[in-house]
Amino acid sequence: MSPSRGALVAGAALTAAAAATIAVVVWPESSESGLAGESGSRTPSRASAAPSPTRSYPLSTPPRTIPAVREHIAARGPGWRPGPAAGVVITHGSGTLADEGQLLARELKIRYRGDVPARAGDVELALTPGKGTPESYTLGTHDGRVTISGPDQAGVFYGTRTLKQSVRADGDMPEGEVRDRPDRPQRGLNLDIARKYYSVAWIEDRLREMADLKLNQLGLHFSDDQAFRIQSDTHPEVVSPQHLTKAEVRQILGLAGRLHIEVVPEIDSPGHLGAVLRAHPDLQLRNASGVPSTGSLDISDPGAAKLIDELLGEFTELFGGRYWHLGADEYRALMAKDPAASYPQLQRAAQQKYGPQAGIKDLATGWLNDRAAVVRPHGKQPKAWNDGFFRDGVVHADKDIEVEYWTGKEYGARLPEEYLREGRRVVNLNDEFLYYVLGQPNNFVYPTGKRIYEQWTPLVLRGTQPVPARYSGQILGGRFAVWGDLPNAQTPAQVAQGIRMPLRATAQKLWDPGKPALSWDQFRALAARIDGVG
Repeated sequence: MSPSRGALVAGAALTAAAAATIAVVVWPESSESGLAGESGSRTPSRASAAPSPTRSYPLSTPPRTIPAVREHIAARGPGWRPGPAAGVVITHGSGTLADEGQLLARELKIRYRGDVPARAGDVELALTPGKGTPESYTLGTHDGRVTISGPDQAGVFYGTRTLKQSVRADGDMPEGEVRDRPDRPQRGLNLDIARKYYSVAWIEDRLREMADLKLNQLGLHFSDDQAFRIQSDTHPEVVSPQHLTKAEVRQILGLAGRLHIEVVPEIDSPGHLGAVLRAHPDLQLRNASGVPSTGSLDISDPGAAKLIDELLGEFTELFGGRYWHLGADEYRALMAKDPAASYPQLQRAAQQKYGPQAGIKDLATGWLNDRAAVVRPHGKQPKAWNDGFFRDGVVHADKDIEVEYWTGKEYGARLPEEYLREGRRVVNLNDEFLYYVLGQPNNFVYPTGKRIYEQWTPLVLRGTQPVPARYSGQILGGRFAVWGDLPNAQTPAQVAQGIRMPLRATAQKLWDPGKPALSWDQFRALAARIDGVG
């Protein structure tokens, strides 16, 4: 049995354990809230039974959840647990919370009653615009009721996750008030479905898992050298036999939206395009000797931009979120010992477009900026991998393109501080901690939740050393990433099991990057308790 909330479980509040199946204990309306620092006893009553004898309750302790709540104001009282009379209601004027209310009611196996006044034993959901930061919420447990409120639907939803997890961990929600909010606005999982196919059901399971952990982004890398995994109407010839239909993608997006998760799609270019180039070999980059460059597009050919922009136009319409990932990493031409000599056509194109001082990295940077200009009119915030940004060029990457920092090892990679000094916004995908690469090629090792939990924070962008804290405001968050380099190394079920604890540790550190209160063993035991495993 996992550790429990000591005093609450051991104290007098549970001396009535034999009556655990009765309705929720309720304080009379004349009773005070019993906030921290008060003493004395309460006289509880039941809606359908005579008042019980006077009892004294110890001060409550915080609910046990993953991620842990940021603030809990203790109180004296019995807390709340689901009972036969309990229901979920929506405050008048907060009808957009119906989905959240219905989901919570199903999960707790209590009734959903909709827009009606709350009564004894109920959970009430309410929108409170302007009160709190985005995604924040307040969860109050007093007088036998729970009230969850926040400025937006996502915050209220996260409050329902806290209630669900506390009930799973310990059977109840402790008395008092939770005031909670995320430390970083972008928190998620990155999934490579190009190199390894995952079913709709598997992806939906990950979305539900992410939602309970208060993660809000699913990166979807669906095009690479191995495959192009989503149906295309503009270029059906590039699509791999095993792929997701647009109807299946809409199904995934629908669930993600209900769970307040944004999907961040990625068509990587001008590299990692092998699947597309198999159908368009005339656009493949070749060196001066005519040798094709694996997965690389010849960006000196006007047809290259036409092809990619048609795909971007199509898929930005399919994916309705705020973000689009343009890739831009590992372009083979820039990994050559002498790029200009190896790829003279690219060098000529760079100088013709940007002047005699320009080089191939300027042409690649211009390519990135041009693709960003394609997705912005569709309402997308562009992102790109850090090794697609270069120093000392004639052309500079647009300042609004978010840097997804994954490595300091690749060609062109720069220290994180360089991007931050330029004022760029950065998302953390540090391959030292957050890369789960199937088959562990190229010295990759499957990351452990323990190491993330004990050593990583969003400031640790490269290797194991954090950047100076003054840059914290530019680091938007992070994602744990699953890559399918050797796709048959693990089954989907093994992947799900392998990332289970690393994902929980990542969620904890993105919600609150400080030193966790629980030891790793306690955290792992709590996860098992909440998940019902072990």
